[in-house]
Amino acid sequence: MMTQRILVTGATGKVGQAFIRRFWTENQFADWEMRVICHNRVLEPHDRLEVVRGSLADRAIVEQAMSGVTHVLHLATPKETPDAIMDVAIKGLFWLLESCRVSRDFKQFILIGGDAGMGHCVYPHPIPVTETQKHSAYPGCYALSKVLEEVMLEQYYIQYDLNGCCLRAPWIMEKDDFKYQLSFGEDVFGGPRWRDRVGTAKADDYMQAQTVPIMLDPQGKPVKRNFVHVEDLVAAILKALDCPAARQQTFNICMDEPVDYGELAHYLAQSRRLPSVEVVTEFHSTWLDNTKAKFLLGWRPEYDLRRMTDAAFDHQRGIDDPRIIWYPG
Repeated sequence: MMTQRILVTGATGKVGQAFIRRFWTENQFADWEMRVICHNRVLEPHDRLEVVRGSLADRAIVEQAMSGVTHVLHLATPKETPDAIMDVAIKGLFWLLESCRVSRDFKQFILIGGDAGMGHCVYPHPIPVTETQKHSAYPGCYALSKVLEEVMLEQYYIQYDLNGCCLRAPWIMEKDDFKYQLSFGEDVFGGPRWRDRVGTAKADDYMQAQTVPIMLDPQGKPVKRNFVHVEDLVAAILKALDCPAARQQTFNICMDEPVDYGELAHYLAQSRRLPSVEVVTEFHSTWLDNTKAKFLLGWRPEYDLRRMTDAAFDHQRGIDDPRIIWYPG
């Protein structure tokens, strides 16, 4: 019987580490082996894990890593780093797909996409965003790379009938991430940087009072913004892995409803007595529709606004787990 072997790129990142941890506990994958490509960081050893050191931009490294691989989970991205984005995200994906195309062992390719390729909350979306909507990257190299990745994978479906699947995720949360995306301090996670919008003096006062921002759109209404917890995304990956219904499909993987910043502030006021302040922004509400993933994959998200909030605000980091942002943006 042929050995099932999955190659994971971006294995040391947020999603990669969560996936690997869950993968080892799943009975259906108990006889599978795993290989990872590591460039700057490494993983804890495991008796079914093999590590290839090098860059995705190096064709020889990719071909070495792809030897005997049946499934690929492609997570690697350098985010907003123009000097590396095309080499890693685009050239790296091309080498992976080329190896899959000519491999006798290959069975399935899973790409983790992003709603950055759909414009996130940068552009107005008058109706829910489904998987059939036209790509519309917001300014920056990261969003462009997410569009190019999806298009390249789709073309391999057309050109070579490749068995692939794209799981399109919005902003991915773990641990206390969701708490720190609300911070008026320098410790804010991602964007927007709230202190830059209100000024240093006000930001310091808001930090002292533990005030949370209510993001408003240009019309003064609370923004609805899409998120997904890393555990829900990993659950979707596991559902899609080796699933016939996932063949050549794209799925939105997100919470059932986007986070409404007004509702979020109300919940934090009720549950934790935290004050809030409205901040007008240029951003717009979006609503990712996850119906297709529910229907074809049988997947259901477990995190809603309350659970996401409580998990983040209750999380206590150990001294060996400092907050580190591995990439800009």
